[in-house]
Amino acid sequence: MATLTPRPGLMDITPYKGGESALKGVSRVIKLSSNEGPFGTAPSAVEAIKKTADQQHRYPDGGATTLRAKLAQKYNINADNIVCGAGSDEILGLLCRAYAGPGDEVLYSDHGFLMYPIAAKAAGATPVTAMETNLTTDVDAMLAAVTGKTKIVFVANPNNPTGTYIPKSEMNRLRQGLRDDILLVIDAAYAEFMTEDDYEAGIELAERTQNTVMTRTFSKMYGLGGVRLGWSYSSDEIADVLNRARNPFNVSATALAAGEAALDDELFVAKTRKHNLKWLRWTEEEAHKLGLECTTSHANFALIRFPHQTEHSSRKADEFMRSQGIIVRAMSSYGLGDCLRVSIGTEEEMTTFMDALRDFMSK
Repeated sequence: MATLTPRPGLMDITPYKGGESALKGVSRVIKLSSNEGPFGTAPSAVEAIKKTADQQHRYPDGGATTLRAKLAQKYNINADNIVCGAGSDEILGLLCRAYAGPGDEVLYSDHGFLMYPIAAKAAGATPVTAMETNLTTDVDAMLAAVTGKTKIVFVANPNNPTGTYIPKSEMNRLRQGLRDDILLVIDAAYAEFMTEDDYEAGIELAERTQNTVMTRTFSKMYGLGGVRLGWSYSSDEIADVLNRARNPFNVSATALAAGEAALDDELFVAKTRKHNLKWLRWTEEEAHKLGLECTTSHANFALIRFPHQTEHSSRKADEFMRSQGIIVRAMSSYGLGDCLRVSIGTEEEMTTFMDALRDFMSK
């Protein structure tokens, strides 16, 4: 009897698992595992979502016209070159389906976002990694890993889960070193948290080259992970390809309304950015006092490295945190088995986490 067989590569995918939200037998959980905002959803977006409740029988604007216009005004870019998606994850997948396939390679840094290999394999392409230096994208290593089969290069900047970034000059050098027929995808999901002067999210490269695309999300700074909303900026040609590849109503009316409102909420953004920077650096400093290593993160999470195979290992730390009702993110799936990633939550959540960490390290 004949059996159905999926396309080669699909069964090689390890499904992505988001951060857990509940612990058995624990009524109050402190969730610091998914890089969600400490203050919830932007208040203006909440009100906008409520107003869409009785309009769910209507199809959304398939072109995301108003949202693209607001993004264009905010960033002084061309609305026609913006494509919106159900989270930036959808756009990453569309780019792989459009520009890579069987026999092609998709390149990313050694500890890059797990959706890159998933998107590559789903398209039938082969994911390839390049070594990092100090848990940071190494442009020379990336260029050295390019082969005749390379079709797409993904760079998360800042990177998840390391929190590190490369400056504008290095991103330009990477683009210049790649062949013209290689697509450079700059995943700027955490761009809103950046404060460094030498950083550029990718808009400039996307505007002056035909083979670069920047992707962004509303999930992090604006607290809209639940509605799934992201966008990209690229050349006319890439935007045209994405619009042909995406579903006609890929962004819900609720997501569009929430995104449009959130873009106007500058007070929420400023409050979140200030809080994040304060408690991110505090978390890293307090971890250092305990003899633990951290990267200098530029996102909304800290990456903490624990001693390997000791009573204070990351696995035992994770277990202890769970016993205290605190969920952080183990990093073994990223090849960082001695690390835990800790999202920046409220002041109470961060002080509670650090008290628990001190207690664990003192045992």
